[in-house]
Amino acid sequence: MKLLVVEDEQKLAEYLRRGLSEAGYVVDVVHDGISGLHQAMEGDYALIVLDGMLPGLDGLGVLAALRHRKQTPVLMLTARGKVEDRVSGLQGGADDYLVKPFAFSELIARIQVLLRRTAQTSEAAPTTLQLDDLEVDLMRRKVSRAGQRIDLSAKEFVLLTLFLRRQGQVLSRTEIAEQVWDMNFDSDTNVVEVAIKRLRAKIDAPFAQPLIHTVRGMGYVLEVRVP
Repeated sequence: MKLLVVEDEQKLAEYLRRGLSEAGYVVDVVHDGISGLHQAMEGDYALIVLDGMLPGLDGLGVLAALRHRKQTPVLMLTARGKVEDRVSGLQGGADDYLVKPFAFSELIARIQVLLRRTAQTSEAAPTTLQLDDLEVDLMRRKVSRAGQRIDLSAKEFVLLTLFLRRQGQVLSRTEIAEQVWDMNFDSDTNVVEVAIKRLRAKIDAPFAQPLIHTVRGMGYVLEVRVP
């Protein structure tokens, strides 16, 4: 899942980017309200973490403009902790409100609650992804194949869900790098190949039929192939 963080404090923004990435999310970061609004309008995000006090356009201004066009879940993260500030944020369209300083574990828990709530209220948002005997529970972040539990790292989970959402489609190394690591692909790095190898060792190696296939010169595809 892809998140947007709008935070003007550089150190905090990097802390959030790193922590959320380690938790398995793909994260975009911007540092001012106008850029944040533009990114939120143009991008396809599962959730937005929005600072209240931003240069250019404050968090409430971003919220007001955003809500005219989109209902993307927004968690406001701000130093303004008075009751009237929280009320203004929630009435202005925020789905949740967390005051700085905060515990990162609480932030993750609140994000998960919002994402779960969104999935439950949206008919278009599946809670499980499946191909043949491989199944991923998105809400509980559990993976199984043929009824056997499979433990994945955060990045492996993101990579597998990308494959499942795009099953049958060939994904290039460049696209995988952008979607999973939020990075421009460098031909000198083998991060994608290493990740694919590790995922295959868990998803394919213990079972008779492989699901992840290499398409020479193009990339990789997740699909069932008849022998």
